[in-house]
Amino acid sequence: MAKILALHGPNLNLLGNREPQIYGYDTLDDINQRLAAQSSNAGHEFDNLQSNSEADLIDRLHLARQDGTAFIIVNFGGFTHTSISLRDAMLATELPFIEVHLSNLYSREDYRRKSYFSDIAIGSIVGMGAQGYELALQVAIKKLAKSND
Repeated sequence: MAKILALHGPNLNLLGNREPQIYGYDTLDDINQRLAAQSSNAGHEFDNLQSNSEADLIDRLHLARQDGTAFIIVNFGGFTHTSISLRDAMLATELPFIEVHLSNLYSREDYRRKSYFSDIAIGSIVGMGAQGYELALQVAIKKLAKSND
């Protein structure tokens, strides 16, 4: 059994209500409940944190280095395009992670097309809505299984 962590950045607590034509109608609770069930069904533990504070996300990453976390799924929202500090914290964890974005960043404003995380992530899933989280978790579960072989 491994621990899988999902980190959700600023404004994702508003999912389901904020610009649903872009981000969809699923709430963050809906997403986290599906991820928890999918993790449990695969024999893994699931934890998550949403914060509008960069410091809270960094502190949780520091904790992940010590608490048995084996894999991370991240959607840092707007911090994706701005936070070198979060990037440094991700690197410091030395843990594998997948970057998820609900909307297709490449079909939006120019400033959204730069991610400080894509080049250090195992992969990125963009534009698949809430299903992107579930796809990332499927990959995480397969990667964890291979690392236990």
